[in-house]
Amino acid sequence: MQPVLELVDVMKQYRGGPRAVDAVTLRLGNGLIGLLGPNGAGKSSLMRIAATVTRPTSGQVLFDGADAVRRPDALRRRLGYLPQDFGVYPHLSAPEFLSYLAAVKGVGARAARARISELLEILDLAGAGKRPLGAYSGGMLRRVGIAQALLTDPGVLVVDEPSAGLDPEQRVVLRNLLSDLATDRVVVLSTHIASDIESVASDIAIMAGGRLLVRGAPHDVLRLAQGQVWEATVPADTLQVLRERHVISKQVRTPAGMRVRLLGTSAPVADAVPVAPDLEDAYLAVVHGSAANAGVAR
Repeated sequence: MQPVLELVDVMKQYRGGPRAVDAVTLRLGNGLIGLLGPNGAGKSSLMRIAATVTRPTSGQVLFDGADAVRRPDALRRRLGYLPQDFGVYPHLSAPEFLSYLAAVKGVGARAARARISELLEILDLAGAGKRPLGAYSGGMLRRVGIAQALLTDPGVLVVDEPSAGLDPEQRVVLRNLLSDLATDRVVVLSTHIASDIESVASDIAIMAGGRLLVRGAPHDVLRLAQGQVWEATVPADTLQVLRERHVISKQVRTPAGMRVRLLGTSAPVADAVPVAPDLEDAYLAVVHGSAANAGVAR
């Protein structure tokens, strides 16, 4: 039986502050869902609730139909979690640190050694040898965090901003790995970078201000920005005026002027040409409130 994780009308309010998560409902089965939103959207708070690290102020977290807030152990046994802020013991090597975590999670020593060796190879950490974690770069530490989340071959994998600090090649390796893992398990990837999920997510959810604005298949989300994305070459001295009226997603200086990609319900300048939206365009359109029929995706 494949796992199912459900968040039902979940709300989280921290004392003295606004609602970090506001009435979010998500049903998650096999596949990779990309949770996309700006910094401060409530993504990390929602991930902590899904991982049973934080209790919701109200609402339900259900794992295979059972209450995971009151009885979290069933979910925790099947869970791999990489938080946005991941700490290590700086004097331990990666194999030592992962062996310690494997023991905490109840993995036998022989199975742990084989699994750790496999993960260090996949994540390009095998060459680090006995170097202490305190000497690792930020990107290397992030890969150690990914390895610990995968130690038990979890049925539910929750990763929050996993590509932070990774170089482009490592990000590709990570995306491919998560895509492979999503074949037979729940994978939730939270990020503020559209390219992290554009080529791997079978399901996309966009959050802002603690609320779930849109959820749907990639083609449904892209459709929300259809007819609202334009490209044009404009004089550099008109750029500020355009910024005041439109969301500009890309700009490149060329010999002919500034080549810009921007959002608008009609052509922003006379020679602008319509272009097909990508996920970043759709995300910006939804977050800035210009998406046509925002919220219609399932």
